[in-house]
Amino acid sequence: MTRWFIVLAAILAAAPVHAADSPPNVLFLAVDDLNDWVGCLGKRTDVQTPNIDKLAKRGTLFTRAYCAAPACNPSRTAILTGLRPSTSGVYHNNQPWRPVLKDAVTLPQHFMKHGYISQGGGKIFHGSFNDLTAWQHWERAGGSPSPEKLPFNGIPNTAHFDWGPVNAKDEDMGDYKTASWACEFLAKKHDKPFFLAVGMIRPHLPFFAPQKYFDMYPLDKIELPKTLATDLEDIPAAGLKMAKPDGDHAKVVKADQWKKAVQAYLACITFADAQLGRVLDALDKSPHKANTIIVLWSDHGWHLGEKQHWRKFALWEEATRVTFIVSAPGVTTAGTKCERTVNLLDLYPTLVELCGLPKKDGLDAVSMVPLLKNPKAEWNRPSVTTHGRNNHSVRTEKWRYIQYADGSEELYDHDTDPLEWKNLAKDPATAKVRKELSAHLPKVNAEDAPRQKKK
Repeated sequence: MTRWFIVLAAILAAAPVHAADSPPNVLFLAVDDLNDWVGCLGKRTDVQTPNIDKLAKRGTLFTRAYCAAPACNPSRTAILTGLRPSTSGVYHNNQPWRPVLKDAVTLPQHFMKHGYISQGGGKIFHGSFNDLTAWQHWERAGGSPSPEKLPFNGIPNTAHFDWGPVNAKDEDMGDYKTASWACEFLAKKHDKPFFLAVGMIRPHLPFFAPQKYFDMYPLDKIELPKTLATDLEDIPAAGLKMAKPDGDHAKVVKADQWKKAVQAYLACITFADAQLGRVLDALDKSPHKANTIIVLWSDHGWHLGEKQHWRKFALWEEATRVTFIVSAPGVTTAGTKCERTVNLLDLYPTLVELCGLPKKDGLDAVSMVPLLKNPKAEWNRPSVTTHGRNNHSVRTEKWRYIQYADGSEELYDHDTDPLEWKNLAKDPATAKVRKELSAHLPKVNAEDAPRQKKK
């Protein structure tokens, strides 16, 4: 009897999560440049993200989720192809991915190939590198108004590194228009299952949003991120080159714009949350509610002065940690949290398995379905993030290990140093830990993909 039970359990474990005759829909929600400043992750108590928090309560919230790369193009390319930057050679935003991945079948293409309606809008692939063959319909992101006088923050020669309120309604903003398109799609009946990708552009720079969202965060109540004046003293030269403390950070401090930048980033997060709420409400009012998997992800984190660094483009916690939630009817349990270290690279096979589609071979990724079924399941897979060729970080539940192309290292113990202020890499006592973690570094480091020529 026991033996037959074990055999039956093994058969059920290997079976598709969903039967082929009832494939679920997928609502694929992306938020550009959103770090871990959402209410459900608890890092900031002042941030207002009621809709993201509500979604976390209906599915699984990953508290240690990380990106494959801390930049839009390589991160999104990794998610949508299931291939690491170190495999593709797509390390930066100015490297078109399709020329070097000619035969890659993207995630939406795989769904379309197996009978799904595939539609997308807003920002899913990076900028001008959208792959129109992945969509039966693509809804171009609408533009958004800007303040009359630019730069609004008064910092010169920083392109779109700007922030401030705009004299506009939600309806005037591009993300509102993208959300409206998604709401219209969800309100309709469809004769096939769908893969609907909806990409919010905020809180990407410039941090422009309607005034009412700024009013939610009075400037005199804004708390700056915790920083340490001597934080960079134990950072190797390669890390300092990424941090660029004499660049953005020096400009922000000199212009007395730090609090205003944090205020603007929070305002844009709440604006994006409001648009996501509209889409989620539309799903709940639609005939698709009970049979739709919802995935919410951000492509990478964002620094606002931590380690005297701004933007992404680094291998520390702030640049690599992301907001990631999955709600899969019949699989996830409402209101659960998973503390395992996971990477967005693994989204491709996860969704394929959840929907019972044929497995896609040749990926660098593995399915996270075991963690969706049991958030405490054993998971011996550290999260690897890559920024530029041969620069990697390895994140476990306890450690962050960074190795740069020149061989220099950083090591942080998150049990005692969650803000990564003390680099332990030069401590002889950590030699064994560094050796163990370095074993997870990619064995392949592809040459840089060709860069897009400036027009």
